[in-house]
Amino acid sequence: MGCMSSADQKAGSVPKSDWGEVLSQKIPLLGHRNWILIVDKAYPAPTGANILVLDSKKQMPEVLDDVVQLLNKQHHVKPIFYFDKEFDYLDDGLAPGLKEYKESLTKLLPHIEKRSLLHEDVFGKIDKAADLFQIIVVKTESLIPYSSVFIELDCKYWDANREKILRERMTR
Repeated sequence: MGCMSSADQKAGSVPKSDWGEVLSQKIPLLGHRNWILIVDKAYPAPTGANILVLDSKKQMPEVLDDVVQLLNKQHHVKPIFYFDKEFDYLDDGLAPGLKEYKESLTKLLPHIEKRSLLHEDVFGKIDKAADLFQIIVVKTESLIPYSSVFIELDCKYWDANREKILRERMTR
């Protein structure tokens, strides 16, 4: 951080060579309701005290693979993957390189249930979460529109069914 300009330090950005190391250090500290966004090049840089922006200078599949590997090592959180609904309506004619990118997603996330939300609805969820919880944004070199991957972290060792049982017990 010492070599960074004061503007870069204030903006919460991290030099490209350090993004993976920073992410490795941050993920064990995150919990349910935190988010990790892996975004395309044109995704707007969000601001806020709870938002950290990392510039990977890498392509989306490589960054996604790194993040998934880090998350798979965690015992306390599990990822919920969101994609822009608009992504499902694109093709190579509208977005060159899309077919190859979709194939890489299938290889990287073969058993992952993906949830789709309209792009504006994703912003709403992120904005609300950022009021209280840490959001990490990893910028990539991807030039494919609506290709960002939004990962909401959930508790790995607790689930909605057990939470429901607990709440029922508490009302007795």
